[in-house]
Amino acid sequence: MKPQNITWESEFVLIGISQTQELQKLLFLVFLFVYVTTIMGNLLIMVTVTSASRLHKPMYFLLQNLAVIDLCYRVTSPKMLVDFFHETKTVPHGCMAQVFFFHLSGGAMVFFLSVMAYDRLVAISRPLHYITIMNTQLRVGLVVTAWMVGFVHSISQLVLMLPLPFCGPNVLDNFYCDVPQVLRLACTDTSFLEFLMICNSGLLDIIWFSLLLTSYSVVLVMLRSHSGEARRKAASTCTAHIIVVSMVFIPSIYLYARPFTAFSMDKTVSIGHTVMTPMLNPMIYTLRNQEMQAAVKRLGRHWLVCKRK
Repeated sequence: MKPQNITWESEFVLIGISQTQELQKLLFLVFLFVYVTTIMGNLLIMVTVTSASRLHKPMYFLLQNLAVIDLCYRVTSPKMLVDFFHETKTVPHGCMAQVFFFHLSGGAMVFFLSVMAYDRLVAISRPLHYITIMNTQLRVGLVVTAWMVGFVHSISQLVLMLPLPFCGPNVLDNFYCDVPQVLRLACTDTSFLEFLMICNSGLLDIIWFSLLLTSYSVVLVMLRSHSGEARRKAASTCTAHIIVVSMVFIPSIYLYARPFTAFSMDKTVSIGHTVMTPMLNPMIYTLRNQEMQAAVKRLGRHWLVCKRK
């Protein structure tokens, strides 16, 4: 296509989840409940860990920061909820920004799940040196590194996408802006870019997921030498970690580790990946933890006493 015939598109239109008005109202209520539950669950984790001195331990520090990442990962939800009331779901000038912040928090989460696995490995293999190894300086450094990894991952995709010409249809078959749908609208050959994106997201997801499963397998094997009660608690924690890791990586691998051709399951997988997983993370990772449950109850009792005064 000759450059002089190109008309640049400055906004994109989202098809959304459903075109049926009645269904959209129901979906709004369902996703609003999920959104509020996610926000409240993660805020509860952050407040509880901050206020309970018994939870001032490396694992809970990391869980608190994972809650922060979970909240940031919900960057697509407010726009989705608002769009349920709009017939035309436009994204004026903000599509690339949404892609950037979504993959920034997503990349940070992927790295941070590795930090969580390392934390469990140290706790089980070097229990006497755990506090010394997972000191404050290392923990803060790992949190900063997670966000830096997310930034590099996200900005590299944005640098490749920003020069693309969008001169034809501007309708995205999704409820948020993401790399596969945006690339399909570019009026130029994006085969090589697609390959780079698959390597940057999908291939790394597969490698990272395999390494995490291997590390947790090593941890579970190490648990054989521990006593009954300690082994049960550590195995329960590791099982919860494996469930969350699988919930994050399996949909991500499906979405990004293949050619960006549209399939009927894409939107359903995206809903689970961006909406349901951040809600289930605090429930599986943290709130089922007995020590956390006890701290939440103490916080609740303290709040009731203060309210009565």
